Amino acid sequence: MKASWNGHVLATSEQTIVIENNHYFPPDSVDMDLLRENSRRSTCPWKGEAHYFDIVIEGNENRGAAWSYPHPKEGAAEIAGYIAFWKGVEITD
Repeated sequence: MKASWNGHVLATSEQTIVIENNHYFPPDSVDMDLLRENSRRSTCPWKGEAHYFDIVIEGNENRGAAWSYPHPKEGAAEIAGYIAFWKGVEITD
């Protein structure tokens, strides 16, 4: 799977985990130089607290377009540290 935004590849992996129709990419498959953690947080009743990232590429910014559960609840332990995308990020095979 590949995650891309505005023609730039953010992540590539054959080992994504799909939960609720979202592909979670392993941390080592994501180009973290293109992401900047922000202060936004949200809580999922069964996954725990999500931390959000802005995508920043060549002066363009997509705020909160990626998220991760660094310390998920037990039921979502498999996605600890994995990163998912939305807000215009294309996920393709």
